[in-house]
Amino acid sequence: MNKKKIYQYTGFALFLLSFAACKPLEIKQRAENRNVPEKYGTANSDSTNTGKIRWNNYFSDPNLQALISQALQNNQELNIVLQEIEMAKNEVSAKKGEYLPSVGVKAGAGVDKVSRYTNIGAMEKNTEIEPGREMPEPLFDFGVGVEATWETDIWGKLHNAKRAQLQRYLASVEGKNFMVTNLISEIADSYYELLALDNELLVVNENIKIQNDALGVVNDLKKFARSNKLAIKRFQAQVLKTQGMQYDIKQKITETENKINYLIGRFPQPVQRNQHAFDKLVPQAVHTGIPADLLENRPDIKQAEYELAASKLDIKSAKARFYPSLDIAAGVGLQAFNPTYLVKPESFAASLLGELTAPLINKRAIKAAYKNANARQVQAVLHYEQTILGAYIEVANQLSKIKNLENGLDVKTREVYALNESIGISNDLFKYARADYMEVLLTQRDALESKFELVEKKVNQLKASVAIYRSLGGGWDSQ
Repeated sequence: MNKKKIYQYTGFALFLLSFAACKPLEIKQRAENRNVPEKYGTANSDSTNTGKIRWNNYFSDPNLQALISQALQNNQELNIVLQEIEMAKNEVSAKKGEYLPSVGVKAGAGVDKVSRYTNIGAMEKNTEIEPGREMPEPLFDFGVGVEATWETDIWGKLHNAKRAQLQRYLASVEGKNFMVTNLISEIADSYYELLALDNELLVVNENIKIQNDALGVVNDLKKFARSNKLAIKRFQAQVLKTQGMQYDIKQKITETENKINYLIGRFPQPVQRNQHAFDKLVPQAVHTGIPADLLENRPDIKQAEYELAASKLDIKSAKARFYPSLDIAAGVGLQAFNPTYLVKPESFAASLLGELTAPLINKRAIKAAYKNANARQVQAVLHYEQTILGAYIEVANQLSKIKNLENGLDVKTREVYALNESIGISNDLFKYARADYMEVLLTQRDALESKFELVEKKVNQLKASVAIYRSLGGGWDSQ
């Protein structure tokens, strides 16, 4: 048979297999919507973006910077994610190896005893290896050689699977970046919470001193019959109540310190900080840029985008399973029934096999895999759009929160100032019997509560500056 005939038959076989292969189901893919508003609500667009500032420039407190640096090195959860990235990278190499030829060395030995009264047995009995020597019985078989197999991947099934895995690897990297952003913001939140608790403890101690002074005044007045035992007991109870608050705050301080220690990956120990720095802290000025910046700055959006790209490649890979596949196997080596013959040229053996296969009947598994790939693509699109929407709303909410907290903090500061003055006034009025002791107690209580509320608003303002930084995608890029 000449080469022309061989090519004709091969082409005809390929045509038949292609015809026999099932045509892929026509399922329309869902396109993603990348459109975002031009600005955040009523806020003006900005050319600069706070999310692009490095974390060590955004957070200026050296103690906080040291804590974040340690966490980025020692946080166990982050290091676990880094190992997952390494595994994803290895998966890319594994997928790449699937479409490359596989070559291996083999060596083997065997023995075969066939019946004399079979065609093979009769032929071996009448076959002479050398003049006067028949085929040995039983017949041994020794061989050594090299074998290679290769799926040619005509339709790109394996290539697309490898590319999809590469996209998932990049998604895992962005997932790590998103975790870094959240880790930085969590440490900053806890650090500001710790400074706020320190400030609350100072406020409590100051109020205990004020209340003890008032108790001393009541005791002095009682000596001159201008007060009674009930007033003394009420003032004592107020002092004891405020002293009891110290222990609640100290417990919160311990828990907050240990939360930071856990994030840093170390056993409980005091957290280095300036306990008197809270009142001097001023939130960073925020520049939001334009909403479209979120597509580049937010790691979770980029992670969803890579997952979406992988799902599209999965569809191509699943679609290729409907078409014929061509597998090629080849081998070269030495084979003989006697090891001493392996050195002879006549023991050389070679093989070459090409196999073309296509699905013909019972293609339900292939169809199901293709439908699932399409469903996952739609799911990935919805997740991508949901992530963009959630990021935009986060920024819009934080912008509104920063503005309202700023206004509320100003009002609360004036309230605290007024109540602090009222404490001295109420004490003076009480000395001269112009006010009763309940008015003094209520004034002290209101002043203490307002100071706590002022601290809470101040720490919420600092946390809002952290939250807007995280929402804009800041912190992960420290290069």
